[in-house]
Amino acid sequence: MQGRLNVNLSQENPLWISWHDTNWIPILNPTNVMDYFSEKTNPFYDRTCNNEIIKMQRQSLDQLNNMTGIEYVLLHVQGPILYVIRKQHRHSISELTPIADYYIIAGTVYQAPDLASVFNSRLLSITHHLQGAFEEASSYSRYHPNKGYTWDFSSNKALTEKTKSQTKKETDKVKEEPSSLFQRQRVDLLLNELLQKFPLPIPPQHAQQAINQTAQSNGTKTDSHEPTEISIENIKQEIVENPQSNGGADIKTEPLTSEMKPPPEKKMKLT
Repeated sequence: MQGRLNVNLSQENPLWISWHDTNWIPILNPTNVMDYFSEKTNPFYDRTCNNEIIKMQRQSLDQLNNMTGIEYVLLHVQGPILYVIRKQHRHSISELTPIADYYIIAGTVYQAPDLASVFNSRLLSITHHLQGAFEEASSYSRYHPNKGYTWDFSSNKALTEKTKSQTKKETDKVKEEPSSLFQRQRVDLLLNELLQKFPLPIPPQHAQQAINQTAQSNGTKTDSHEPTEISIENIKQEIVENPQSNGGADIKTEPLTSEMKPPPEKKMKLT
């Protein structure tokens, strides 16, 4: 705030600046808001006003009605956030000329714009956008001696496609956000539930190893280099409950013999 005091306010637009004091904000209320506004670091406060004279003479604010000159009055209160203070010139007890209004929101002081500033801002904004529109339209106009004036939007299409491609590349470069610990644990739980409901099939290699182990336990030898003729479909599995295990089961395998023949095929009768 000390650096702002060195700025010449006559060269700076007061509508572009604001002021606040963090020490006053927690205790700000309608009884001390005028003291807060009259701080030395406030660039909106005029030291030559009648409020400063009354403050030095330790008089009440009611004495402002008997004086002439610049003064500040509390115009509107909507506590505990909004306060409106008016700067006015008093000519007599009943004759006043408003100069400026200031509003305090959450402890920050701003100057309210006057009607002329609002109109100027709106007109400048409209003029700027209209000028941009005319420049954009004139960039697509073409003139030919035989055809006259025509419109050519091919450059606009190329620019649009280029912009879309750049946007797509930027989107592809965006990295995915890392998952949280809760999300990872939740996914693991769901995968375990699905694995219990739909178990994975046994790979052929593991099934072949189980067949070899069963054949060796029955006293038969199998050559690891020669392919075995026993397949998984030719094994009859019988589940035998084992009282020593918790819900376990033993699998008995019986090889397919030559006595087991397929059922005869049905022949159609000719009438």
